[in-house]
Amino acid sequence: MLDGAHRRTAIVVRLLSVAKSRRGLLLALVVLSLASVPLTLLGPVPVKLVVDNVLGNRPLPWFLSWIGTGDIQGRMAGLAVAIGLMVTTTLLTYIHALATHLSHTYAGEQIVLDFRSRLFEHAMRLSLAYHDRAGSTDAVYRIQWDANAVQSVIVGGGIGLVTPVVTVIGMVLVTAWIDWRLAVVALIVCPILYAAARRFRARIVTRWHQVRNIESMAMAVVQEVLSALRIVKAFGRQGDERDRFVRYSNDRIKGYMGLAAMQGRFDLQVGLTMALGTAAVLMIGVQRVDAGALSVGNLLIVVAYVAQMYEPLKTMSQKLADLQSGLVSVERAFALLDQAPEVHETTTSRRLERAAGSVSFRNVAFTHDNGHRVLQDVNFDVEAGARVGISGQSGAGKTTLLNLLMRFYDPTEGAILLDGVDIRSYELSSLRRQFALVLQDSVLFSTTIVENIRYGHPNATNDDVVRAARDANAHEFITRLPDKYQTPVGERGMCLSGGERQRIALARAFLRNAPLLILDEPTSAVDRETEAAMLDALERLMRNRTTFIISHRISALRGCDLLLEIGDRRAIPRRVWPDLAGAAATG
Repeated sequence: MLDGAHRRTAIVVRLLSVAKSRRGLLLALVVLSLASVPLTLLGPVPVKLVVDNVLGNRPLPWFLSWIGTGDIQGRMAGLAVAIGLMVTTTLLTYIHALATHLSHTYAGEQIVLDFRSRLFEHAMRLSLAYHDRAGSTDAVYRIQWDANAVQSVIVGGGIGLVTPVVTVIGMVLVTAWIDWRLAVVALIVCPILYAAARRFRARIVTRWHQVRNIESMAMAVVQEVLSALRIVKAFGRQGDERDRFVRYSNDRIKGYMGLAAMQGRFDLQVGLTMALGTAAVLMIGVQRVDAGALSVGNLLIVVAYVAQMYEPLKTMSQKLADLQSGLVSVERAFALLDQAPEVHETTTSRRLERAAGSVSFRNVAFTHDNGHRVLQDVNFDVEAGARVGISGQSGAGKTTLLNLLMRFYDPTEGAILLDGVDIRSYELSSLRRQFALVLQDSVLFSTTIVENIRYGHPNATNDDVVRAARDANAHEFITRLPDKYQTPVGERGMCLSGGERQRIALARAFLRNAPLLILDEPTSAVDRETEAAMLDALERLMRNRTTFIISHRISALRGCDLLLEIGDRRAIPRRVWPDLAGAAATG
């Protein structure tokens, strides 16, 4: 395992790779940030012109000698130049600040978008086993909140420190030109600040990790409760869930209070160190003046420059906490990227255009990461176009069997063949295009009906969508809606009834037109009238397709060519179900 320093170095290297695609924009930001240095230096020039050249008797600088001095007209012209320079400098400073803010915002958001897209794509590639273990909320938090830290680290931290660093270097050079001994004294605070920052960083990183984990857990409570709000209300557990959320939130507050206390102590150390540094410069400077080695004016200039030099150092120290917070979040985001997909695709994967549909399981076994074995020694063959009924107790492994077929998981032992070829030899995308799904809890997205149906075939025409809806016996109820096919279905389709959601899912499967069909209790949650309409549509959908039907109702498995009884971690194939006739009469 990498130690803290090597880990931070590795994170910075990876951040540079994230920013690589926007390097031109970031370079422009650096140049724009450095433009503030001359503007800052020009700030006191108008006051100097008024005091020394308009009110005083000193001649104007050589580049303004054309104005003339000595008479009232020349002094008024000098005053006009000073006022004009002051107004121009102020205007340019604000324009520069606006341009910097807009540029930083744009560059930061573009980098965050690139990084979030990368994380989101990777999270979708991870197997279901990972999301089952970690929970979806953890990935959501890392994509939405932790990824945002690349903006504060790269733009706010990296580029934001360029100007203070350049300013410090400039002030040190000017001070050394006046009196190198005072420059050395002024720089003594730098190693002291570095040592304090190093200790501070070591303590604050651990605390930030704890706070981020607590925030993720609090967010998980909110998402979990809102997604199961009907159950929460039905059991009257709103108060308990609120208390659970408040408990995590209180832990979060304690974490932030601890961070604030640590930051306050660090700021106190920084302030005292800088005050002592300024006092040391002033004390030694007075001694140099007494010795005749330094003029009073030069001493005042040095003290002023030291104060200006320490201000960027203070700014850099204050940014340290934000940088550590950002680096912790970035590290958590990279940890998601480091999760390797458990379903791998080889460089020699075969593209599958359209499968015939024959399926074979050869000594297939599957064990979860926790060591729990779900299936073992599964063997059966399915001819293309056949119908397979799958029955068994809840939790026996029926859905796992089909998840293996679609490569949501890979078997820990054995092989699954599609058209005589191990499914691990196919491209994942082309393999999964061979399947259409209709699940017990139909999944709809928060968009319109037409887009939900078209989800099965993004390039389908409107006529194709309508044809699929007719085949699914859904067209009639859709046309009765106010906006017909443009009707929004709401989150998870909750603006529609269960039967309507199922028929839209059926229409999506029709439009998919895949050679293999998976039906997981598609009619178990609908009334008899809706079930009759769906069974009619399902019969058309199953025609000439290899179909796998999961059902607890034996009557729903009538007409299947093969029946699989899942139990005791095995799938027992039966060509003839012993009590099918009797079960059908009572089912």
